Amino acid sequence: MLVFNNKVELNLCLQSKSTPNTTIGFVPTMGALHDGHLSLLKESIKNNKITVISIFVNPTQFNNVEDLEKYPRTLEDDVEKIKTVSEDIIVYAPTVEDIYEGNTISQHYNFDGLENQMEGKFRPGHFDGVGTVVKRLFEIVKPHFAYFGEKDFQQLQIIKKLVEKEKLSVTIVGCPIHREKSGLAMSSRNQRLSEEERKQAKIIFTILNQAKLLFGKKSAKEVHDFVVKSFDKISNFDLEYFEIADEKKLLSCVRKSKNKKYRAFIAVFVNKIRLIDTISLN
Repeated sequence: MLVFNNKVELNLCLQSKSTPNTTIGFVPTMGALHDGHLSLLKESIKNNKITVISIFVNPTQFNNVEDLEKYPRTLEDDVEKIKTVSEDIIVYAPTVEDIYEGNTISQHYNFDGLENQMEGKFRPGHFDGVGTVVKRLFEIVKPHFAYFGEKDFQQLQIIKKLVEKEKLSVTIVGCPIHREKSGLAMSSRNQRLSEEERKQAKIIFTILNQAKLLFGKKSAKEVHDFVVKSFDKISNFDLEYFEIADEKKLLSCVRKSKNKKYRAFIAVFVNKIRLIDTISLN
């Protein structure tokens, strides 16, 4: 398996393997890989001659220093997991210097308001950091297709907007959420949960499903109030937000419309470990 830590060597490799008809599939990650990431790799392999995965904990998208410091970094284990999918996958695990070249700051973006909802409200500057690193990675890897999980649905919509506004020649492919048997959405942060916390965290998906059932009969406000009250009863869980929004513009639902697709978004702290999830309500 080829593992590169700098873009020059990566580009030389990609040039040597590419022909005019070769398509490159790309899976950007921050490592601590799980089956959700591996499913993205399988989707890329199925549709492209070359697949590249990046493993890079991007400092500019963290507005919490402690969260950045504690984010799991497991490169050796990640490479072993990638091998179970294919040894032909190319791994790009750059340093901060290789990505930012001594200028580790975010570019400011206007994503037509998508960046101001949910995660944007609670993580100032987060999506500027995401946009900056994703654009940089696209410039380095030059993929034809890039694969992202729908668990980070807001991020997925923002990256699509980034491609549209910056006129980038890459197609963004959204892939279904991968869940543990309990229903808990797979996340790198799950590694920080204790065994007991992991069992308890399945309640997030349970409450989301209850909210989905209620949404068919109740107003968005009534569903919101139900979710807030549900988490108020659970010790060790701190609900940061629950939002019902339309999938296209991510604006909060005040009154339901038959012509819109809605989605529930949630962020919860489990003993200071932040987990997010989402579910389609239509």
